[in-house]
Amino acid sequence: MSVTIGPYHLPGTVLLAPMAGVTDRPYRILCRRFGAALAPAEMLSADQRLWSSAKSQRRMDHDGEPEPRVVQLVGSEPAELAAAARVNVDLGAQIVDINMGCPAKKVCNRDAGSALLADEPLVGRILDAVVRAVSVPVTLKIRTGVDAARRNAARIAALAQSCGIAALTIHGRTRADHFRGSAEYDTMRAASAVLQIPLIANGDIDSAQRARAVLDFTGAQGVMIGRAAQGAPWIFRDVNAHLERGTSAPPLLRAYKSQIILQHLESLYTFYGEYTGLRMARKHLAWYCRQHAQFESLRPELMAAQDSASQFAAARRGFEEWTRLEAA
Repeated sequence: MSVTIGPYHLPGTVLLAPMAGVTDRPYRILCRRFGAALAPAEMLSADQRLWSSAKSQRRMDHDGEPEPRVVQLVGSEPAELAAAARVNVDLGAQIVDINMGCPAKKVCNRDAGSALLADEPLVGRILDAVVRAVSVPVTLKIRTGVDAARRNAARIAALAQSCGIAALTIHGRTRADHFRGSAEYDTMRAASAVLQIPLIANGDIDSAQRARAVLDFTGAQGVMIGRAAQGAPWIFRDVNAHLERGTSAPPLLRAYKSQIILQHLESLYTFYGEYTGLRMARKHLAWYCRQHAQFESLRPELMAAQDSASQFAAARRGFEEWTRLEAA
C-alpha cells in the first residue's frame, strides 16, 4: 500500500500532519524514521516580507531531511502564493502544499487558511496560479467546510482536481469547529466519489484500528496523523504494521524509547540553540510525560529547568530509572 503524489511513490499510506510549532525539522525527521510516509513542514506565510524572521528561516530549513521535501504555504493572494511557491522550489522544496485548513483566528482574520473555503472562486484562482507557477506537484489541505451548514469539501475537491492539484487532504471538521467535537468522515466519503487523485483523511486518527476503519469508510488512499503523534512518534510504526500486514508491531522497550527521547532533545537544542531549544523541548517533554504516567512526577523538574544541560540531565536520570524498573 502506498500513495503516489506526482512522480513520488511514497513508501506507505500514513503521513504526518503539518502542525505549527510542532512539526519542525527535528520532529519531521524523527517521524519519518518511524515510518511516516511524508512529513510536511510547518506552514509558512506566502508574504516574503516575513521570511527574514528566525521562525520563518527555520521553517524553510530542510537540510538533511528525507525526500520528498514538502513546504506548506498559507496566504490569500494568488500571485503572492505563486511567487512564494517558486522561491521555495528553487530552495529545494519538492512538493508545495497549500493550507486552506488552519482555523486559527490570526490566519482566518487575514482571509487565509480555512477562511478561504467561503470563497470558492478565489480558491480556484489560487490553485490555478500555484499549479501554473511550479513544475513540482501541488497539494491542498482543507476542512469539510466553513460550518455545519456549509460543508463544501466535495465541491472544493472537484475544483482542486480540475486545477491540477496532485493530492487532497481533508480534516474532518469545519472551520467553525476548530478542534472541538469529533471528526466526521461522511464528507470525505462524498469527496472521494468525485476524485481520481489521492485523498488523505485527517482528524482523530489515533490508533491503527481507527486508521483502518477510516480508510475503509471514506475510500481514501491514505491517512494523516497529527495530535496523536505528539509524544508518540512511534505511532506510525504501529499503524503501518496493522495496515500493511494486519499485525501488531512488537512493543518498544523502555530503553529504546528513552534513547529516542534523549536524541530528540539533543536535536532540538542543536536546531534551535539554547534559549529556544530549551522551550521547545519543554513542549515535547510534556507530551512524552502525558503518554507515560510514570513520568508525571518528573514533569515539574523538566519544565522548571533553566538551561538545556540541567533539563537533559533530569530527563536522562528519570528515563534511566524508568528503564531499570522494566528490567527489574
